[in-house]
Amino acid sequence: MERKIIFAGPVGAGKTTAIGAISDIPVVGTEGAATDDVALRKARTTVAMDYGVLHLADGGKVHLYGAPGQDRFDFMWDILTVGGIGLVLMLDQARPDPVADLEHYMKAFGGFVDRTGGAMVVGVSRMDLRPDATVKPIRERLIEKGLNVPVFEVDAREREDVRQLLLALLSLLDPAVRRFR
Repeated sequence: MERKIIFAGPVGAGKTTAIGAISDIPVVGTEGAATDDVALRKARTTVAMDYGVLHLADGGKVHLYGAPGQDRFDFMWDILTVGGIGLVLMLDQARPDPVADLEHYMKAFGGFVDRTGGAMVVGVSRMDLRPDATVKPIRERLIEKGLNVPVFEVDAREREDVRQLLLALLSLLDPAVRRFR
């Protein structure tokens, strides 16, 4: 069986890095020179999508698509979600207001998440840049919205952290999914 999962979130949250950490193929990316305020954070950014593949132990595949984080590329968000089964929302704890980012991307991808029966997990990256940081405000906001969404602290560079995100998401969809190759 083949599945398609979307990674979304703000610029710099680790979407491309997470896909690279877990993909069993070299990531196909569409990075371009960063401009505007994004250039203050990093030199290059995703402008269309990232793509990777994860092979499951049962012989299935998970196609991993990373959406660009900038709103000016939001036309890609709807395109990428077609045929998707779930959302990995990556948030950057080092940004000024991760809860506002959560709200923004939940609104933008809410229709997609609804179509998947609520299949979403949240990964909060760059926790090390704010030693006092916690994922508690993000969990509380999700609970206020009546959502029971798994939230993880992740290092997007670490395969095991990304693996846990994907296992949680796939388990929401199909409890028989146990492990990756």
